[in-house]
Amino acid sequence: MQNKVVVITGASSGIGKALAQKYAAEGWDLVLAARRIERLHALEREFKNTNILSVKTDVSLVEDCRDLIDKAIGRFGKIDVLINNAGISMRAIFENVELPVLHRMMDVNFWGTVYCTKFALPYLLESKGSLVGVISVGGYLGLPGRTGYSASKFAVRGFLDTVRVENRRSGLHVLVAAPGFTTSEIRKSALVADGRQQGETPRNENKMMSAEECAGHIYRAVKRRRRKIILTVVEGKLTVFMAKMWADLVDGVMYRMFASEPDSPLR
Repeated sequence: MQNKVVVITGASSGIGKALAQKYAAEGWDLVLAARRIERLHALEREFKNTNILSVKTDVSLVEDCRDLIDKAIGRFGKIDVLINNAGISMRAIFENVELPVLHRMMDVNFWGTVYCTKFALPYLLESKGSLVGVISVGGYLGLPGRTGYSASKFAVRGFLDTVRVENRRSGLHVLVAAPGFTTSEIRKSALVADGRQQGETPRNENKMMSAEECAGHIYRAVKRRRRKIILTVVEGKLTVFMAKMWADLVDGVMYRMFASEPDSPLR
């Protein structure tokens, strides 16, 4: 029997890497995409008994996304799940941030999702498969100091929700997954006001949900064909719910939380 095939973007670290490990453990064939191809090759060596295709991909480039899907079909002949996980963050207030930083947020987070989805959609419709977008609680709440990041994640949520409605009768499953703070490299690679990488995380990574736990939640949500998941109880589900009822209160809490970070741009 032919194994099922999953395509995962941003698979070189964090949630993407943990998803690759989870799907490999479950016996799937993997198509892994990232700019750091050497890290994908390391995953190939880790899972010697798994069929893995690694593709060097910058999701902000439309031709890279087209090439990713073409190579996935050329190797495996189908796609059962596409997980749009590749993402980048920022840390600067809007007043100070340079515009190219905001463009970069949209190019990677939003357009990367759009490009990969566009080219994979015919095959997902054929397999009645799953289209997944990994956003963030920042796709439901405006995170201070992360204007471009939150805007891009709101955009991804709106895009995928609309694709779901358009395909109600096609059998396509669409999942929007919104983790809270999760251990990954995204804060280290976050862009500051002038576009340089931050380099160090401003938060205690040890107190966050692990990437492996997050990947497990996403895997089960795909399997159950859920439409959305918001991860972590307090900073995720509770905060999003409270923002609907007591928006100004949540705004104040969010401001104080992010202003308390070391070297916060809100100070």
